[in-house]
Amino acid sequence: MPCCSLWPPFHGVALPHYGVASRIVTEAFAFEGVEVHWELLPWARSLQLAEQGQRAGTAVWRRNAKRERQFFISDPVLKTQNYLFHRKAFDFDWQTVDDLRGMRLGATRGYYYGKAFNRAELAGHLNIQRINSDEVALRQLLAGRIDLFPIAKTVAADLLAHHFTAVERAQLSFHPRALSQHNQHLLLSRQVAGNAALIERFNRGLARLRDSGKIAQYLLEAQQPLSVTP
Repeated sequence: MPCCSLWPPFHGVALPHYGVASRIVTEAFAFEGVEVHWELLPWARSLQLAEQGQRAGTAVWRRNAKRERQFFISDPVLKTQNYLFHRKAFDFDWQTVDDLRGMRLGATRGYYYGKAFNRAELAGHLNIQRINSDEVALRQLLAGRIDLFPIAKTVAADLLAHHFTAVERAQLSFHPRALSQHNQHLLLSRQVAGNAALIERFNRGLARLRDSGKIAQYLLEAQQPLSVTP
């Protein structure tokens, strides 16, 4: 049983197929005759249980050196790109992270936005306020408490469609230059017997699912509610 965390539209207990990322993982395994049962847990708990072998694995996560030691890591399940959302009344342009100096940025607590953003934050070069959730950050953006907020377009699409009014959505835009992009992977615990072979089976199923065009279709469908344009 793999576990995942609440991250609409990629994962969610009330979502069709438990979310688009869960659907991709489930259908990729189905090509190999493997049935998947999902459990929704907090992010840290999901990762911890999978690392200890109390769950078969967890989805979806970025690859890093620590996780490579703890898990068998799949081929990319999907790619997320973070874009800088802003109020339409706040007109700006940027080329590098240094161009963001002097602006008030929001960032969700515990989230990673790429090496350049991370270095600038640690060095104190940017005015960044860490906020408890993406939804709260978007509301602070609308209220003018921050100027910019990085978020994946697909995640923003889901939040804006389900938690914001058409009038609120009409006030927001995003810069077409991506701040960062990350491949997201299925992690299978190295503590669970058979997972080395299982990750190979998953990768075969994932390739078949991608070749069918269904992954692109599912991701496009998940982004369709986005009415905000750059």
